[in-house]
Amino acid sequence: MFNNSILKFILVLSYSSWVSVSLGQTNFLTEQRKFSRVQKAYNEKNALINEELQMRKISRDKLNIIIVAFKKEKVLEIYAKENSDPFYSLLTEYPICASSGQPGPKRMSGDGQVPEGFYHINRFNPSSSFYLSLGLNYPNDSDLRKSNATDPGSDIFIHGSCVTIGCLPMTDNFIKEIYLYAAYARQAGQRKIPVYVFPFKMNDENMQKHVMQNMENTLLNFWRNLKSGYDLFFSGKKKLNIRVDREGHYLFL
Repeated sequence: MFNNSILKFILVLSYSSWVSVSLGQTNFLTEQRKFSRVQKAYNEKNALINEELQMRKISRDKLNIIIVAFKKEKVLEIYAKENSDPFYSLLTEYPICASSGQPGPKRMSGDGQVPEGFYHINRFNPSSSFYLSLGLNYPNDSDLRKSNATDPGSDIFIHGSCVTIGCLPMTDNFIKEIYLYAAYARQAGQRKIPVYVFPFKMNDENMQKHVMQNMENTLLNFWRNLKSGYDLFFSGKKKLNIRVDREGHYLFL
């Protein structure tokens, strides 16, 4: 017989799993709007988002997005297109309102680092402790292969409440918009929304400056690998086709 504590744990776990697995719902947006914070975001931001998309001649029913974040500049950008279009264009950008850690990737639990690399959204949490949150698939294959830690960490989110230890925090006002853009893209059929997280805007000038400031070879080699993806995305504004080799290096196909 289950005692009350075990039963409570099972109920909480089931609820959390439903929230995460709800990515598979047939009418994703309808299910999400059953949660009060998502409905509030919809009431406040739907007209604004529709106006932004209409200005760029993008149908909400065909929305496809990529999220790009820059840690040093504390900026999060959303690039958008319709499903059938080949190229993305910058839709909007938001300030990242807090930060933690130092330049460089996350490699272990508790290091306070914000990850750097190529990820995708793997869960929507409409009842987050940080208002609304979008989970990243950290650690990805590269992180796991490059980390020497027993526990590389987990639970990295784009979220509200403007506080962080290793995440990408936004104000509650802005996370409403970001969450809805992601929900609309998911509703339109985008099952994996890419999230590219860079240490800084990796143009040649910034790379030279940061190479001078950070002479540790492992970090510089990692950044040069990220820059290959950075250059490829910003030269063509197309989704990156990525694999990871045995050493954890990103390969761009």
